[in-house]
Amino acid sequence: MSGMHGGSSPRQAGQYGRPRGRVSGGDAVAQRAENAQAPRIPNLLRRIGSLFAPHRRDLSITVVLVFISAALSVVPPLLVQRAFDEGLFPPGGNPNLPRLATLVGLMIGIYLGSQLLGVWQTWLTATVGNSVMGALRVRLFTHLQSMELSFFTKTKTGIIQSRLQNDVGGVASVLTNTISSLLGNVVTVIAALVAMLLLNWQLAIVAVILMPILVIAQRRVGQVRARIASKTQESLSDMTAITQETLSVSGILLSKSFTRQPAEIRRYSDENDNQVRLQVSQQMSGQWFFAMVSIFLSSIPAIVYLVAGLLMGNGMTDITPGTIVAFTTVQSRLLFPLLGLMRVALDLQTSSALFARIFQYLDLTPAISDAPAAGDVPAAGEETGRVEFDAVTFAYPDAGADSRPTLDAVSFRIEPGQFAAFVGPSGAGKTTVSYLIPRFYEVSAGRVLFSGVDVRDLRQESLVSQIGIVSQETYLFHATIAENLRYAKPDATDAELEVAARSASIHDTIASFPDGYATVVGERGYRLSGGEKQRIAIARVLLKDPEVLILDEATSALDSISERIVQTALDTASRGRTTIAIAHRLSTIVSADVIFVVDGGRVVEKGTHAGLLAANGVYAHLYAEQITEPSPSGLRSTEHPAE
Repeated sequence: MSGMHGGSSPRQAGQYGRPRGRVSGGDAVAQRAENAQAPRIPNLLRRIGSLFAPHRRDLSITVVLVFISAALSVVPPLLVQRAFDEGLFPPGGNPNLPRLATLVGLMIGIYLGSQLLGVWQTWLTATVGNSVMGALRVRLFTHLQSMELSFFTKTKTGIIQSRLQNDVGGVASVLTNTISSLLGNVVTVIAALVAMLLLNWQLAIVAVILMPILVIAQRRVGQVRARIASKTQESLSDMTAITQETLSVSGILLSKSFTRQPAEIRRYSDENDNQVRLQVSQQMSGQWFFAMVSIFLSSIPAIVYLVAGLLMGNGMTDITPGTIVAFTTVQSRLLFPLLGLMRVALDLQTSSALFARIFQYLDLTPAISDAPAAGDVPAAGEETGRVEFDAVTFAYPDAGADSRPTLDAVSFRIEPGQFAAFVGPSGAGKTTVSYLIPRFYEVSAGRVLFSGVDVRDLRQESLVSQIGIVSQETYLFHATIAENLRYAKPDATDAELEVAARSASIHDTIASFPDGYATVVGERGYRLSGGEKQRIAIARVLLKDPEVLILDEATSALDSISERIVQTALDTASRGRTTIAIAHRLSTIVSADVIFVVDGGRVVEKGTHAGLLAANGVYAHLYAEQITEPSPSGLRSTEHPAE
């Protein structure tokens, strides 16, 4: 790109690499390594807490519900003891049906109440978690919109998307699960242990001693599953990458152009076979895990029965059948809360890491912002549309301290309504000029004036609203032609769309499509030719109706026929407004009112086409080089001698 400083790059260390987010597949080792790389944010807990301030009432209710639900979960086993000892097998011998019916009714009532409380709790946690997540996502997206252009040139799009999707999405998962899981499991474990001690302290000791064996076994098996899950996730990522690379419009064109479809099919098939093997291994490891859990869950009650029999046989306890049944019921409910608590610590660490990465972006300060006293572009007057550089020096933010500036003390003035062109060798600084006018970058020294006012004293929205840009790479959304045009003016009528399209010499082409203005242009406009896309971009700018039009090599990528059509549209678009053209093909600017020749970051020549040729300087040399260049067809260009 012309204007990029020599030998430097907008990329910075640490900006590249795999997008950060919550590790899939339950790989605790990988997740801890991921968490360790999170930035350190001051007052992180206080800032996280502030996100929940609007939801204090719902959170308070959730905490109460968690305690009640966890406490109720251990009541039914105690009622089971009563049902056995007082209802089914009372001291008198015959079942006490009224007592049994009462106890069964209480159990059913508790089950029903617990489920209703659970539904309410789930709704509250989901509402709070997703509300915080949604507000955080919009807040982050809004903040990113305010960042300067250089932020996006030095940061991978995947990194930004990971912040918005993976990190914010991971936060929602943590919010809706971790806190309630932590409280619920703690209360459940404590209540279960108390209930077991109340039932029989000797059996409680046996159960507590045996429980760590199951926890350790679960952890070992879980580690194996985590490793397989991590490999499975990596394989899925590889398959997704292959799909994106080969089935995008650009990828399919490339594979067809080089007849590489069989090779791509083999590549995808090989990775698919690997994925199948990993999926089978993952499911089989799960089967072994559940088999082990089942064995232990069955073994612990059996051991409890054995110990109870030994105690009763030796007269060491007066334990009843109801106590044994109730005890094994409580014990069976102790396992999964313990396993859940093992994961909670990692989940809390993960949530802090996710929040830290999100706050890291929210704490970024835009390098370019409106001054406190910034105003609007002055209303129509003698200076409206004037563009002036006053001793402007500029170096890109990531340029080395000893590198030369991209622009060095550049001064020029373009009067309202003039057609000005900037030409020069590649990398001379031409495109940088077009970036500084709308203040996409901040000058290092000097001033850029728009309509007689320093751009730093103007509101960015007001400044950019007066500038229209048509670049070499036209960006169209995967939407209809009408929707792409209305991006410049959302309330534009169909008649206004047609007027703009006619001025851009594209209306007849659009009308020839079966769906007319409702035609979907495809991803990045791939259903249209380069010339058609460029003319739609021109029509979009005409709808904006700016005071100043910037054309950044708007025809350099087109063939000669498309260039002539687009050039006609550009001539119409530039009529009656200040126009600044960054040109590679000198044939497109021979009629410019003034031509500025940029070389080495300085304006070295200025004049008309004829005057600059007569001066026999840099411009004349560039023109002579283009005359001797072959046209795309391999023949000398006769219709466009500057090509």
